[in-house]
This record gives sequence, C-alpha cells and structure tokens, in this order.
Amino acid sequence: MYRILISDPLDPAGIAILRDSGADVHLLPAEERHRLPELLPDFDALVVRSMTQVTADLLDAGKRLKVVGRAGIGVDNVDVKAATERGILVVNAPTANVISATEHTFALLLSLARRVPDACASLRGGAWERKKFVGVELSGKALGVVGFGRIGQRVAARARAFEMEVLAYDPFLGDEAAKRLGVELLDLDELLERSDVVTLHTPLTDATRHLLDGERLRRMRQGALLINCGRGGVVDEQALVEVLDEGHLAGAALDVFSREPVEDLTLVQHPKVVVTPHIGAQTREAQERISTQTAHMILESLGGSLAVTAVNLPFASTGVRGEPYLALGERLGRLAGSLFDGGLEGIEVRFWGVEENLQLPVGVAVLKGALTPFLGESLNFVNAERVAASRGIEVVRSVHSGSMGYPQLVEVEVRGTEGTRQVAGTFFGEGDSRVVFLDHQRLEFRPHGRLLLVRNADVPGVIGRLGTLLGEASVNIGDIHLARDRANQQALAVLRIDSEVPAEVLERVLADAQVEAVRQIDLGR
Repeated sequence: MYRILISDPLDPAGIAILRDSGADVHLLPAEERHRLPELLPDFDALVVRSMTQVTADLLDAGKRLKVVGRAGIGVDNVDVKAATERGILVVNAPTANVISATEHTFALLLSLARRVPDACASLRGGAWERKKFVGVELSGKALGVVGFGRIGQRVAARARAFEMEVLAYDPFLGDEAAKRLGVELLDLDELLERSDVVTLHTPLTDATRHLLDGERLRRMRQGALLINCGRGGVVDEQALVEVLDEGHLAGAALDVFSREPVEDLTLVQHPKVVVTPHIGAQTREAQERISTQTAHMILESLGGSLAVTAVNLPFASTGVRGEPYLALGERLGRLAGSLFDGGLEGIEVRFWGVEENLQLPVGVAVLKGALTPFLGESLNFVNAERVAASRGIEVVRSVHSGSMGYPQLVEVEVRGTEGTRQVAGTFFGEGDSRVVFLDHQRLEFRPHGRLLLVRNADVPGVIGRLGTLLGEASVNIGDIHLARDRANQQALAVLRIDSEVPAEVLERVLADAQVEAVRQIDLGR
C-alpha cells in the first residue's frame, strides 16, 4: 500500500481518487507544514500546490519518495534538477487549467480595454462618469501571442471570434505547424512592433526571465496593451512601471508576478494596471481537474506506468501509443542484462523501422531494463541515463535500413568483461511483443514471466530429461521454445515455468553432461 502525503489544500475529488485506490493518504494541516521534513521519510509520494517549497534538502528527507505531484501547471516551487538527480519523478497537471487560463486572459483583456474596474469603482462610489471611461475595441486589432502552446492557441481561436488578427512568437513552433494552425509566425521584436495587444503564455525559465525587459517593452506600439496570465518574472516589473509612467503603453493587465504574494505594491496600484491575485486557474472546474489529473498521475507513476507524463523525463511523453514500445525495450534490456554476469561496459540499441520520435524513449527504457538486474528497482526513466554515465557505461543508439524480416525490430547488445549478449524483439499484431533472436539464434517467445534458459549439445534426450527433473520438483512448464545452431551442434531451449526452480534442481540440470549452461530469469508480468 502506497503512502501519499498532501501538504497543500487539494480539491476533494482528487483526494477521493487517491483513497479509493487503497493508498494511505495523509493531509498535512497548514500549521504542521513545518514538520514536513520530519514526516516525509515515511511516504512514497508528495502532493503540493504552490505553498510548499520542494527543495533539495526536503527531497533528501524523502528516503522512499518516488514521485512529487505538483497540482497545477508550473513547477517553480519544485527543485526539478534535484529530483532528477535523486531519481524522483515530478508530475503535474499540464492541461487542467487550460480553459480557465484562456478565459481569464480575455477577462483581463476586456477589463483593461473597456476600463471595467475603474468604471465599477467609480459607480460604486456614487458617481456617474460615462464620458470618463472611454475604451478601445478589439475588432480589427492585432493580437501578438508570445508562446503558442495549448493556452496560446486557444486564446488565438477566441481572438479570431473578436475579429482580431493573430500573430505568434514561439521558438519551438515550425513554419509548417504555424501554417497548419493558421497563424503568422514572427520573431519576438517584429511581433512586439506590430501588435496592438501582447499576451504572454510562456513558462518561466532562464531563457524567458525578463523576456520583456525595458528595451522590448519600448519596442511595443505606442498605446499598446500588455496581458500576462502566464508566469511571473517573464516581464521586468520595474521596467514596466517606467514604461507605463512614460505613457508609451496604454495599460497592462496582470494575473502573475515575480514575487507572490506581492510585497511591493508600486505596480499593482498603478492607475493603468488591472490586476488579479493569480486566479487564472481559480474556477470550480479547473480546481477539480487539477486535483483529479494530479491524483491519476501520482497513481500511474507509483504503479510504474510507462505512459506517464513527467516534467523531468529525458524525453517527451510517448503517451498510450508508445507504451508498448517502451515495455518491449525495457523487457529486452532486462533480458539482456539478466544474461550477463560480468561488469557491464556498454549497451547498444539498434532500430529497424521504429519511428524516430520513439527511438530515444525506447533507448532509455532498454537502459533501465538492462541496469535493473545490477542496480535494483531504484532505477527509473528519470535517472537511468545519469546512472549509466556515472558508472562509465557507454550507451549507443543506431538506426538501420532493411527489414531483417520484420516491419519493426529492436535489438539490444550488452558488452562487458565476459563478452557480449544479444536479444532482439518485435510485435506480432497489436502490442503482442516477442523476442525473435537470442544471441543471434532465431526463436520466438513472449518476454514476460519466469523463464528457464538452457543451452545444450544438440543431441536427443536432453529436453526429456529436463522435463522429468522439473516434473519431479513440481515445476510446471507453460511453454517451450527451441532453437538449433547446426554449425556448432548446439541447441537453445527457453521454457516458461509457473514457479521458481529450486537451486538444487538447477544444479542437477547443470550436472547433465550435455547441458552447457542454465539460467533462470524473472521478467515479471
């Protein structure tokens, strides 16, 4: 039973999912948050919002911690690098507040364009000042979207309904994708110069911190509007105050800030600024989705799902479609590693007919599987490459043409002090994975369960005697797969067995003069 610690308030829907799974869920009251380092060693997962700071020191305290769930999009309060170094998955809810954030962007834009907050305050104060609050229309204006991801694209779609022209800046968006999305792709400076309204939807990274500094703010059109419902820190707030004071910009609407809660009120009290206290995701629907998505992600991570979307995976999530390939890669790696006794020096993964976007994930899965027999279950997709590098294990991926007799084929070769071992696998039908080569001998079996591998002289009677020994030990044989190397007069048998073969029975098998090697491997379900 997994133990999950929730240190910040979370919508009840997600808590119910975690508890219904059978997990032991502990809710940490705010007044006990200081005890987090003391309590964390007993938990498998930690769930936080924005209040808990997940530092390297806190992660060190999580001796059995496997996953940190950030209930929201941003992970600014989680030391992702430290988590990666410790092999801890960091997951979030990347799509849960997309609609709410999109709609809040327009709430701020319309409030700023039509001066709604000032007009509301004036009327509540008893005045009737219709002519004082002259706004601007959105129709016919150019909207510059900085960061054309999930939210940026939805903002663009709604802007078109307001008859706005949409421009976009996104260094990760290609020309073909921009054409498909129907948006004009520009560099940042040109976008700023051509836009009547600029809206920001980028993550906060070293590259985007103060992306809009004083120089770039002054590149914006005279009288333009700035909207930031993305991340605080993307705008240089001191420079923004100066540009507003100069009258270059007509106004700004902000939901996020470089420091939260806001301490310096200079910007938020500026007469040309509309502000909200980071409420872009504060809708009933978004809060429930954030909670439930995070809960599902936590459970999938703890359950070892290969399709989990983690912030710190060394590759983009392959989703459900790629899961069979990752499973095949991990099983092939584990089989190859289990065949090896000596020190591991290198691993090569060769691909035939496997899509390019799957090659890196499958390579990492192979690495995880191959190292697990040596290093144990603490290995995962997050830390496999780092662990291999720290031990001087060379990892090579290569792509080959030709069919090798199969539409897709993944071959794994491990090498070290005792030579090399090789396995290769493919799919028969929808997700039905098979090993089709073992040490360059062609045979076919499914890579799961408990296997007994026997290499023997290619003479009559060996398999019969083997079956008798296993029968006498009450070890049932599920299926048998055979291969022959006529040139060397050797044979290979792979037996799927229902239970572990006792050590003394293995010794009796090996005592057969015709048996050269025997190995028992458990590949799991």
